[in-house]
Amino acid sequence: MLKKQFLKSKSLCKVTFSLPKEAVNEAREVRILGEFNGWKWENGVPMKATKQDFKAVVELETGREYQFRYLVNNQTWENDWAADDYQPTPFGVENSVVFVEEILDIPAKAVKGKTTSRKKATTKAGKDDLKKIEGVGPKIEKLLNEAGISTFSDLSKAKMTLLKKVLENAGNRFRMHNPETWPVQAKLAVEGNWTKLEKLQKELKGGKK
Repeated sequence: MLKKQFLKSKSLCKVTFSLPKEAVNEAREVRILGEFNGWKWENGVPMKATKQDFKAVVELETGREYQFRYLVNNQTWENDWAADDYQPTPFGVENSVVFVEEILDIPAKAVKGKTTSRKKATTKAGKDDLKKIEGVGPKIEKLLNEAGISTFSDLSKAKMTLLKKVLENAGNRFRMHNPETWPVQAKLAVEGNWTKLEKLQKELKGGKK
């Protein structure tokens, strides 16, 4: 899973990578290899074993996407179970992809006692950038759009049964996602309460508590 924290003072994002232990059996060592370290084991980012997963934090420059994978014991490759996207390779496998969007600085101002964010969340054609919701990546955003959910307002009113159905119909890769907090996050976005939304998202992991 991927959790992102954008740094206000730099064009950097702290990305927390986590891989469930059940995905790597009895691994001795897991490292993150990708475009940001030349795909080399010796340059790979070591992941610390916790009770439930392997975890590591990497600072990445914003404004681009990065392909990566996890290498277990310098032998077995594993993809992130909740990557932002997956990119086919010439070797017949897919790489995981993390999107690190460029954050535009927009002066904050008070609106009816609530705070607007420096993050631009609204896109063209009346759609909202649903990727601002913790747990929603580009692929899931597309699935939601196809289900008629294209704005924060739509998502805030969406029934949990519908959200789970959308994920289940998309296959095993998406069934493990938990949408329980998406409507709550979307409601805060509708209200323009970005400060409270960011505070909530810091408490979430992959969009769930």
